[in-house]
Amino acid sequence: MSTDSLLHTPLFSLHEDQGGKMVPFAGYAMPLNYADGIMAEHRHVRTHAGLFDVSHMGQVKVRARSGSVEAAAKALERLVPADIVTIKNGRQRYTQFTNAQGGILDDLMVARLDDTLLLVVNAACKAADIALMQDELVDCLVEPLEERALLALQGPEAEQALASLAPDVKTMAFMDVRALDVDGASCVISRSGYTGEDGFEISVPALDASRVARQLLAQPNVKPIGLGARDSLRLEAGMCLYGADIDETTTPVEAALEWSIQKSRRKGGAREGGFPGADIILGQLENGVARRRVGLLAEGRAPVRGGAPLYSDPAFADGIGKVTSGAFGPTVEAPVAMGYVATAYAAPKSPVFAELRGRAVPAVVASLPFVPARFKR
Repeated sequence: MSTDSLLHTPLFSLHEDQGGKMVPFAGYAMPLNYADGIMAEHRHVRTHAGLFDVSHMGQVKVRARSGSVEAAAKALERLVPADIVTIKNGRQRYTQFTNAQGGILDDLMVARLDDTLLLVVNAACKAADIALMQDELVDCLVEPLEERALLALQGPEAEQALASLAPDVKTMAFMDVRALDVDGASCVISRSGYTGEDGFEISVPALDASRVARQLLAQPNVKPIGLGARDSLRLEAGMCLYGADIDETTTPVEAALEWSIQKSRRKGGAREGGFPGADIILGQLENGVARRRVGLLAEGRAPVRGGAPLYSDPAFADGIGKVTSGAFGPTVEAPVAMGYVATAYAAPKSPVFAELRGRAVPAVVASLPFVPARFKR
């Protein structure tokens, strides 16, 4: 497919300059990988620092018409199961938009900066998410930030690389958010990411994006990283990909994301429920679920891919779930996968069998993440 008909991020020409292999992703032309290849890019992020273009994602500003950030937070709580009210200024939280069945419409990050909530949503869902908020949050101004790009700088040397342009990032902890100047550009930076490594997500004006990205890439320890390594990194980190591991048919409890539902929104909490599907989700927190998202380690070297059925026996008599994401894990040096299994098989070390081209591949349920997180707490 030609990338001519696709949307371009503000870094499209930089990807071409760097030799990026461009592929269609969520309507955008995005780099799958560069000359070094996916495995080398993955390892570079785990050992040094990698720069990702994530400008295809949606950035949205939500402000209450009254000007009160608490009013904006209370309004957003009508759509998500997380506690938004208690997010401190300069902090962010992970949550999900849910539907009436308790399914996940999208997962997102919510930051508070002064009187504003700043949201980052997935590229494929952003039009629907923005429409949902504009329809439901009538007491708020919902403003898509279309003139901003988003960069992710990830890896153990990310702090050193970014601090050369913005020294204040050294004082930030995991999930902190700050407005900072980077090489003359007015940025909003969070200490977070999608790799399990320490790192930063940098919201930058579109006009400054290429310059800031080139300044970061000019540093000897920073390389450009494509979508291929982004996927294997997040999979080793046990992080969900929307549309694969979570979707409208999976609830946050089935997806093992209940850690993102604070006490205040649960049964007996100060602001119990009040979000779409609350009865179902809160009921599952109390009573359990029939299936759970788990990690899977398969025997051999061949990855078991998303969509592969899972069974309790090698004869394929008893179907117990399916794989939702799978790839070779370069850090683990073995195939890694995630999927849903019947709760009776969800305990770590439970033996299961994946069907791969008609053959039964033995696997065991594994605790997530496969690679320990290295966030700066």
